[in-house]
Amino acid sequence: MALPILLTLALSLFEILASPIPQTLPTIGSSRLNPYPNKPRIVFRKDGTLKITVFSDLHFGEFPDEPLVGPAHDLNSTRLMKRVLKEEKPDYAVVNGDLVTGEYTFKNNVTRLLDQVVAPLNVAKVPFSSSHGNHDNQVNITHAEEILYEQKIAPLSYTRAAPPGVGGAEGPGNYWVPIYKNSKDRVPSLVVWFFDSRGGAILHLPDVELCLNDSTGGVSPQGAQNEDFVDASVAAWMASEAKAMEEAWGPAGTTRSSLAFVHIPPHYIAAVQPTVTPEKNPGLNADVLGGPGSVQASVSPDFQGKDGPFWDAVKQNLPNLFAVISGHNHGNEWCAHEPTKGITFCYDKHSGYGGYGEPTWGFGVRNIIFHSSPDGGLPKAESWIRLEEGETRAHVWLNSTLGV
Repeated sequence: MALPILLTLALSLFEILASPIPQTLPTIGSSRLNPYPNKPRIVFRKDGTLKITVFSDLHFGEFPDEPLVGPAHDLNSTRLMKRVLKEEKPDYAVVNGDLVTGEYTFKNNVTRLLDQVVAPLNVAKVPFSSSHGNHDNQVNITHAEEILYEQKIAPLSYTRAAPPGVGGAEGPGNYWVPIYKNSKDRVPSLVVWFFDSRGGAILHLPDVELCLNDSTGGVSPQGAQNEDFVDASVAAWMASEAKAMEEAWGPAGTTRSSLAFVHIPPHYIAAVQPTVTPEKNPGLNADVLGGPGSVQASVSPDFQGKDGPFWDAVKQNLPNLFAVISGHNHGNEWCAHEPTKGITFCYDKHSGYGGYGEPTWGFGVRNIIFHSSPDGGLPKAESWIRLEEGETRAHVWLNSTLGV
């Protein structure tokens, strides 16, 4: 009798270790407009500046059975993060999607990959937030699972999830983070918004259990294609949040501004690309937009235009918006105005050695520095690309002079 009992206990323990990520997103924060009561406030420096450093498309976990490819890429990505954090000393960091390449993940290694992603941020003690990309939604990992695990292992993670019913299938990562001029201010000076553009795959394979714990390499089996746009439910949520902010904090006026991150760029940006020039919009412009999966609502003809409610809501509900910033297209770095809504859009810089790319593109981050106005008005913001070795390029001011 002892052997069957021991076998049962061993199998139970194996299942716990193989599936360490909880499945239910908790309610975070004790107040709707004070979502981080137990975390330090993110504030501007005493000199009136705030620096944000954006890591994008890290793609940890590719080709795990090829040490000179996937694991070597992860080591290089970690080196880049450590160097940039040490030299740039940001006040706040953003990881803007595709933390891992989920096609290569298995239940018994995915948390180890997330440990690698956040480790440099934990060591540097930099507050940060994550958005999530199409490669973060795969059979063995979802956006919800990444959010939960990040909260567990990163004390200074400000990543959270929207209320139930907001975000659509596998799209819970819609939230905002307040940033204050001073630690005792009642009202934030800057609200940073994060939106979940979903994409990737969702589990619909009845026999997928056969490969869930395989760690010998190869690519995990994939499920059905997921929608690749910010769900329309997010638009109503944005309007509700904006209304609550105005009722509690008063009109934004010239005292409160916005910045937004979403991994996949809206489909409207494809029409902007032909107008981009090196003189008006400096930075790499090597990824041609318009093909399937290149922008939101593009992996299926049935999805075309379905990111419209999101883009409309961004214009209507994010006061004094400096920019919407995306990753996803590794070969683009430029900023430009999207004319249909007059919204400034910027690309990140491909940070991870994983994922597609060309040697000449390089690896790095996007930096953004806000400068408080001495008369109490809106801050000014400048942004540029910093490469791993320290070279900088594509400097712009995120205001009406962009592209002029």
